[in-house]
Amino acid sequence: MKKFFNAVIVLTAFHSSSIISQDVEEIVVTSAFIDTSEINNPLYIINGTEFSDGATTSLGDAIDEYLGVSIADYGSAVGQPIIRGMSGPRVKILKNSVVNRDVSGLGVDHLNDVDLNDISQVEIVKGPSSLLYANGTIGGIINVVDDLISSKDFEIPKVSAGYESQSVNDGNSEFVNLKSNFGGFNFNFGYKNTDLGNYDVPSGAVIHSEEEHHDEDEHGDEDEHSEEDLGYINNSDFAVEATKFGISKVTDWGYIGFGIDNLESVYGIPFHGDEHEDEHGDEEDHEEHGEERIFSTTDSETFSIRGSYNVDGNLVNKIDFTYRDSDYSLTEAHAEEEHEEEEHEEEEEHEEHAPTVFMNEAVEYGATFDISNDSSTQKVVVNFVDEDNSIVGEEAFMNPANSEEFTIGYYLSKNLGMYDFDFGYRLDQIERTGSVTDEDHGDIDYFTIDDSTSSFAVTMGTDINDMLGVSLGFASVERLPSSIELFMNGPHNATGRYEVGNPNLNSETSNNFDITFNFDNGDFYGYASFYVTDVDNYIALIDEDEDHMDEDEHHEDEDEHHEGEEEHHEDEHDDHGHGNLIHANYVQEDAEFDGYEIEFGRSFDLGSGELSLSFGRDVVNAEFADGHNVPRINPARNIYSLSYNQEDLVFKLTLKDVEKQNDYGEGETATDSYQMLNTRLTKSFSVGDGGLKVSIFANNLLDEVARNHSSFVKNEVPLPGRNYGLKFNLTF
Repeated sequence: MKKFFNAVIVLTAFHSSSIISQDVEEIVVTSAFIDTSEINNPLYIINGTEFSDGATTSLGDAIDEYLGVSIADYGSAVGQPIIRGMSGPRVKILKNSVVNRDVSGLGVDHLNDVDLNDISQVEIVKGPSSLLYANGTIGGIINVVDDLISSKDFEIPKVSAGYESQSVNDGNSEFVNLKSNFGGFNFNFGYKNTDLGNYDVPSGAVIHSEEEHHDEDEHGDEDEHSEEDLGYINNSDFAVEATKFGISKVTDWGYIGFGIDNLESVYGIPFHGDEHEDEHGDEEDHEEHGEERIFSTTDSETFSIRGSYNVDGNLVNKIDFTYRDSDYSLTEAHAEEEHEEEEHEEEEEHEEHAPTVFMNEAVEYGATFDISNDSSTQKVVVNFVDEDNSIVGEEAFMNPANSEEFTIGYYLSKNLGMYDFDFGYRLDQIERTGSVTDEDHGDIDYFTIDDSTSSFAVTMGTDINDMLGVSLGFASVERLPSSIELFMNGPHNATGRYEVGNPNLNSETSNNFDITFNFDNGDFYGYASFYVTDVDNYIALIDEDEDHMDEDEHHEDEDEHHEGEEEHHEDEHDDHGHGNLIHANYVQEDAEFDGYEIEFGRSFDLGSGELSLSFGRDVVNAEFADGHNVPRINPARNIYSLSYNQEDLVFKLTLKDVEKQNDYGEGETATDSYQMLNTRLTKSFSVGDGGLKVSIFANNLLDEVARNHSSFVKNEVPLPGRNYGLKFNLTF
C-alpha cells in the first residue's frame, strides 16, 4: 500500500506541471471484442517497425523489455511469454485475434510458432480483463496482427526485400514481401528464411550440476567438449522458413478473404535430461556413443477465412466472421555421431532413440455480431473450437486428448458522462477427454471432464483533467485445467522431471483488481498500474520434497535387490525413480499475485529531432496460501530508455536492470542480477520511388552473464552474449 501512495504522489506531481498538452496519435486495437481507439485495459500497442528494424528473435524475447512482460526461455528459439507472473495456459498467443494452436503448451522446450515477418502491430493486454479475447486468460493475451487478409484495398503495389546478419550466432535472414491489387482483389505474399547457429555466451556462463562437477573431479576435467570451454551453447541453433499468402475482396457490403500460413523450422534442444542415465555407466556410455544431438523440427499449416458483412439492420449492424483450420506437428529426435562399423556391431544391443511427435489439429470458427446503437457499443460473440492433442513416440508423456469449447460472450462499452464504462462476460462450455496409463500394470483409465466456466470483467475510466486519467478494473475469470495439467503422466526430459497430472483438478478462479493512472501533457508523461490477483485452486507443477523422494528411492532399492542383477538394468528404465529425474506433480493451492508497473519520462526538442528519456519499473510477487513462493517468478526490473528521432533517423538505447531473485520456490535456487544493454540505429534513405532502411543493432553490449529465473534450464542454458547485427530493407 505504501508503494501505491508513493506512486500517487509522483503522478500528482506530474499533474501540477503547467506544460500545454498536445494531441496523442490514435491507435486502434483490433483484438476480438474491441476494435476501437479507446480502451481502458492495461495494454501495449507495439508498432510492427519495432520488429522489422530489430534483431530476428523469438516472440517472447522481442517483447521482454516492456513492463509487466517477461519470458521463460529455453535457448534462442524458445521464449514463451510471461505476463505479470502468469504463463502457460494463462497467457494466450493470438494471430489476427484467433488463438494460435501450436504445441507450446505441451512443453517448455516448444516454441511459440508465430511468423513475425511483415506484421502491422502486436497488442499486449495485461491481466484477466483480456477474457474479452480468449478464455482462461488470467495472465493476458498477445495478439500478432498483420494484413494477410486485408479489409482495405491496397492502393499501390509494394515490394520489399531485406537481409539481416547477426554476430552472436553467425546467423542470417532474408525476406521478401509483396502487396498489390489485381482486378479488384488484394494479394499479399510474404517469405522469410532465417538460419541462426549456436550462440556464444560469456566465459564461465554455464553452470553444471553438482553431480557433473563430481564426475569431472573423478574422471578429469580435460573434457574438450565441455560447454564451459566451448564458449557457446551446443544445440542452440535455430532455422525457420515462413511463407504466407492471402487474397481478399473488398465491396460495399464488407469484405471476405482467405489466407494460408506455413512455417517449417528446426532447432536444437540445448538441454535434455536422461531418465536412463546410470550412476556408474553414464560416462562409459557417453564415450561409446559420442556426442548426441537432440533437435526438434516443426511443420505448421493454417488455412483461414475472415470477413465482415454489413447488415445495417434494425438490430444487427454487421457480422464479423472467422474460420481457421490448423495442422501442427513437432518432432523431437536424437542423432548420435557416426562411429566405425566395428563399433556399431559391438553395440547391436544398444537401443536407438526413436523420435517423439507432438501433434495438434484444430478447427475453430466464430462470429461477432455488432448490435451497437447511438448510446453504446455492444457486441455478441459465439465461438467453437475442436482441438486434438497427441504425443507419439519413445518420450510420449501423455496419451491423446481432445478438447471441445463453445463460447458465447457479450461486450458493452458506454459513456456515462464523466465515466467510460466497459463490461464483458463470457460463458464457456468445455469438454476435455483423455486417459492415463497406469505405469505399473499398463491399465488405462479414461476420463471426460465436461464443465462450464463463466467469467466477467468491468472497467470504469475517467479523465480527471485534460492530462490525467484513471481507470479501475475488476475481473473474475474461471479457467478449466489444460489437457497437460489433467492427463500428464510420464518423464519430461526437457524439465528434468517426472511429471504427473491429476484428472480431478478443479477449475481455477481468479479475482483481479487493478487501478491504472495515465498522465500525458505532450512533453511529460507518467503511467502507473497496480494490481492484486487472488487465484483460488491455482495449479502449479511442484517438485516433491526430498524426504518423500528418499523414501521412494529406499523402496525402489529394496525391490531391485530382490529382483536380482539380471533384471536390475531393465528396471532402471521402468522404476518410479526414473534415473535422475525429479518427481513433480500438478497440484492446487490458493495463491495471490500482486505487483505494479510504473513508468515516467520526458521529451525534449534537440536539434532537428526529439530526445526522449524514460524510467520504468515492474514488480510481481506471488505466494501460496501457506506462505511459500510460487516457483519461477521473475524478479523486479528497472528499465532505462533513451531514444532520439529525426525525420529519417531513429536511435534507441535501453538498459534493463534485472535484480537478484531471492524469493524462489521449492526446489529452486536464487538467480543473480544482470544488466542488459541494447541499442539500435536506423537510417532511412530515398531510392527512386521507394526507400532503403538500414538498421545497426547491438544487444547485450556489456556481454553480461544473464539467465532468466523462470527458465527450467537457467544454469545450463544462459542467455546469449554480446550480439552485433546489420539489417537492410529495400522497398519499391
